[in-house]
Amino acid sequence: MKVLFVDGTIIGSKTGAVLDAVEKYMKETGNEYEIERMNFADYDHQFVDGRPLEQYNEDMQKLVRKFVEADGYIISTPIFQGSIPGVLKNAFDMLHPHAMRYKPVSIVANGGTHQHHLVVENQLKPILDYFRSLVTPNYVYTHYGHFDGDNTIIDEDVNNRLREMVRVFGRYVEMSKDLCKDSLDND
Repeated sequence: MKVLFVDGTIIGSKTGAVLDAVEKYMKETGNEYEIERMNFADYDHQFVDGRPLEQYNEDMQKLVRKFVEADGYIISTPIFQGSIPGVLKNAFDMLHPHAMRYKPVSIVANGGTHQHHLVVENQLKPILDYFRSLVTPNYVYTHYGHFDGDNTIIDEDVNNRLREMVRVFGRYVEMSKDLCKDSLDND
């Protein structure tokens, strides 16, 4: 089971710190996931404009391949100006609608205020629903007060919610194994 950890921003380090915690909790479960980290900051991004995939640069093609080859995802995103980062939306725009079909996805997000958690509900989950991903219901939202100066999560409730998210993700992984990923329609 290949799980792609997506750090969906090109700046900042809190989303990566949350992924570090998720990885630690995944390893504690004893599940033998093959975890691969995709840091958007390591890619040369191009704006998606409808061209065929082979007309984009090597990094964009690699990004798409990693999404397609993964069996599940942990997506970590900051919330900027009440929205997901453009680079994350741009990456989703590169993907074929079947790329994430019936694959489990858990979401972790970080923002500057408590209210920004609604971005997950109103923007990110509908995008993942479009892909027909198996989105776990218990995403985890963090804000600056949950971290110390070294970007270590200091809020025990956040750590407990991350552990629970990992547990539920594991159940979604099991469920996804029995689902045919082939399209039954022509979308």
